[in-house]
Amino acid sequence: MTEDATFEDGREAPLNLGAVDADDLKVIAALTQDAIFTAADMSWKSRQRRFALLLNRFRWEDQGRGRHGAERVRALLVIDEVLAVASQGIDHRDKDLVLSLLSVDFEPGEDGAGSLLLTLAGDGALRLQVEALDITLKDVTRPYQAISGQTPSHDI
Repeated sequence: MTEDATFEDGREAPLNLGAVDADDLKVIAALTQDAIFTAADMSWKSRQRRFALLLNRFRWEDQGRGRHGAERVRALLVIDEVLAVASQGIDHRDKDLVLSLLSVDFEPGEDGAGSLLLTLAGDGALRLQVEALDITLKDVTRPYQAISGQTPSHDI
């Protein structure tokens, strides 16, 4: 009988990172660039002050891409201390609409508060008003071959 491989079988471990300041956020922003998700993969729990995205994250940190090809992994991006959420250019009724995350930026306000801006391909965006930066990124599945087989690229 054969068993599926586990994260522990490989040299690369699943990500489980946190961000509490702008420098930490740069790391999470780099690792989530080109992640894809649908409108159904977004969750805003106002009472818990939590916004979450279930992403298909491209594994930018993967050092074995030449050996096994481009990979993605399902990951949770959780933002806590969220006071309000606004969106632009997203049809929330179309739950199958595929969205692509281009960047994550923080615009500081007073006393650690500010706005987290998630810019999407196609002129879409999410703006989260936060009391403080409190973000986690956690891989929740094993890596899988990217359907396109390609590394994302951007024409400049």
